[in-house]
Amino acid sequence: MTVTPPRTADAPGEPPRRLGPVLASASVTDTDVIEREPHPAGRRGRGERPRWWLYIVLTVGLVVMIMPFVWMILGAFKTDAEIRRNPTGFLPEQPTIENFETLFGRLDFTTFFINSIVVAVFVTLGNIVFCSMIGYALAKLQFRGKKLLFVIVIGTLMVPGVVTFVPLFVLTANLGLVNSYPGLILPFLISPLGVFLMRQFMLSLPDELIEAARIDGASEWRIFLRVIMPLCGPAVATLTILTFLASWNNFLWPLVVATTEDMYTLPVALALYSVGQNAARYGLMMAGAVVVVLPMLLLFLFLQRYFVQGIALTGIK
Repeated sequence: MTVTPPRTADAPGEPPRRLGPVLASASVTDTDVIEREPHPAGRRGRGERPRWWLYIVLTVGLVVMIMPFVWMILGAFKTDAEIRRNPTGFLPEQPTIENFETLFGRLDFTTFFINSIVVAVFVTLGNIVFCSMIGYALAKLQFRGKKLLFVIVIGTLMVPGVVTFVPLFVLTANLGLVNSYPGLILPFLISPLGVFLMRQFMLSLPDELIEAARIDGASEWRIFLRVIMPLCGPAVATLTILTFLASWNNFLWPLVVATTEDMYTLPVALALYSVGQNAARYGLMMAGAVVVVLPMLLLFLFLQRYFVQGIALTGIK
């Protein structure tokens, strides 16, 4: 096919211009286009190499990471004698559900499970509500001492929990909250990490939305509930997973505050009842660990997409 360049406008009074013989005879064929197109292999840079080794490394890392969980699940269906055998087999020779029957039959495992659910749910809800409110104030409101307050919040992240453990227990005991749900829940309703996470996410939200809502006559509470919170789904999901995981696995505080069996949580009950007078009951321990881990896996699988978005958008490494 022949390619002809567009004609240019001639000046008034000048004869029409003619194309030169070179441009007039220039042609581009389909064969030329195919020959000039670079080969796909040539598009790869010289520094790039096949990444098959990367997949091998990731596969090995995945196997190393999941092997303890697989061993835990298989061990839950073994007897203590089979677990203690040296060398022990990977798969159970005679699978049994005796460990699970002991958990839910002989032990009051249902009560421990309910206690853990109640404590973890209320602690998570409290963090979502209060950390979001404080994060909104630090991110979008203007008041005196705002920067100082944020520095204090960041400073509390560097204080180990062991340092505040004894004063917190003394305060709880003086308030008469030992061996009660409020004593297990109230000290953890707000976390500095949750405040930091929500504040960082809310900084990324445009201020024009808030200004438009204020022009329409919306109050700060309505702006917070109807404008800000619906946009904080990823951050709320991230805070939910982190808070629920920390509360669900909390061992030391429930061990000290809960003084009777009816207030034990799952980690405390599992640690106390899986260790006998002479030896540890490893099968019972692994069966309890499976029950403890299962809710967290389901929660993470349900919120994993929002969790990844929250981590990416809040700048947490």
